Amino acid sequence: MTTQADGMTSTDGNSWMLELISGVRGVRHVVVLTSDGLMKVRTDQTPLDIADKVAAACAGLAALGIGMSREFGNSDTIRQVMVEFDGGFLFVRGAGDGSRLAVITESVIDPALIAQQMQAQVLMIGERTLGTEAIS
Repeated sequence: MTTQADGMTSTDGNSWMLELISGVRGVRHVVVLTSDGLMKVRTDQTPLDIADKVAAACAGLAALGIGMSREFGNSDTIRQVMVEFDGGFLFVRGAGDGSRLAVITESVIDPALIAQQMQAQVLMIGERTLGTEAIS
């Protein structure tokens, strides 16, 4: 990582992995996080402090979803978490090897398009980093 003059840390050069979803109209932030809430990769337009907050919050949401799946579903895995709030949406889904892909959008988007692009992005991340199409 490099440090910019304004004190913010720039992306580590892996933001290319997120171009497919970050280019969708209405997408504000895209972050890949570990299962324990650490930010792995973020887009260039997502400041480090925002990426860290998103990663931590998404880890908590995923843990809540897993607990609900254990209690009311058929396994201890989740496919996707979606939160709608005043002003936008948050989408979280597995991105292989225990990682998660988080996308924050504006309110005027097509959720189906976002989900489709997230799926394609996860497959691309898997092919380039894992050599497989693994989705957790």
